[in-house]
Amino acid sequence: MATTVGAQPIRPPPLSSTSEQPPLFDGTTRLYTSYICPFAQRVWIARNYKGLQDKIQLVPFDLQNRPAWYKEKVYPENKVPSLEHNGKILGESLDLIKYLDANFEGTPLFPTDPAKKEFGEQLLSQVDTFVKDFFNALRGDTVQQSHPAFGFLENALGKFDDGPFLLGQFSSVDIAYIPFVERFHVVLVEAFKHDATEGKPNLAKWIEELNKIDAYTQTREDPQEIVDLVKKRFMPQK
Repeated sequence: MATTVGAQPIRPPPLSSTSEQPPLFDGTTRLYTSYICPFAQRVWIARNYKGLQDKIQLVPFDLQNRPAWYKEKVYPENKVPSLEHNGKILGESLDLIKYLDANFEGTPLFPTDPAKKEFGEQLLSQVDTFVKDFFNALRGDTVQQSHPAFGFLENALGKFDDGPFLLGQFSSVDIAYIPFVERFHVVLVEAFKHDATEGKPNLAKWIEELNKIDAYTQTREDPQEIVDLVKKRFMPQK
């Protein structure tokens, strides 16, 4: 049973190399994750939105000091996220979102409308390029190089008029993009004093509405931690 303080669930402490190994493959469904990892955040949001907090246990790691048993006994790739379910281990964040939607009860994460399905698949096929462009921007002229990606989102958000999200209503497509937009938006504001939503009303509304969804806000990382981590990894000279 998930423990909460007010409206916010208490986060289990991250496991490190000295942490005790949980009883693996005992029938418990576990999501191996990291609170700072945007890829892992995707699956955490999906779990929350589908209301699976009591059915899928979070097992967070300190990625700089992760336990050896994870690679040796659970997931040889030694990455997060991964899901332990029915005696098997599955990985890759977008695949895991689809797996949760297909194999667990709860609110569907993808529309049935043909036009929305087609556009949704198109956006999902472009998300890796979107993410790479942003990471490249962090190493270059960050503000200038971020404009095309945010412009792409602004245009995509104008496709459907039945809601503020990428497919009108909230879906796995929003989940795929928001962990990265969250980070880049924070970095641009804090490190460059640049608001990426300026002149982009669809993007501003999208972020505003996402911040009303508990399933997402419960997964958000401290903005200063994001800025410090991004500066350390991508902008040591800035």
